[in-house]
Amino acid sequence: MATVAELMEANLLRVFNERDDERRAKAIAETYAPDITFADPEGVVTGRENLDAKAKGLLAESPGFVFSAAGPVLVNHDLGHLAWALGPEGEPPVVRGIDVALVEDGVIKKLYTMLLPA
Repeated sequence: MATVAELMEANLLRVFNERDDERRAKAIAETYAPDITFADPEGVVTGRENLDAKAKGLLAESPGFVFSAAGPVLVNHDLGHLAWALGPEGEPPVVRGIDVALVEDGVIKKLYTMLLPA
């Protein structure tokens, strides 16, 4: 069973940073509950399929951009927090944010993304 820290890293790097559909789908199945709730400033989606569509759309809108962790994963029992940056590889990020996740039964049940001011 994955730790909260491992799930937070998988969320950022194996899902939202993965451009290969098959690898991303495998990571989604291993990382999230079937009824995952994902909320970001644009709205709320439920379910693995909708989360996959969200990740795929974000990647399509940002060709050449990569996510990177902007600090360590912070864990408090069943909650995980990870700051991140997004931008062209090797250049300063154009977007920064944080992900906060609630973990249940070894998978992410709820995920919240907040954008940080520029």
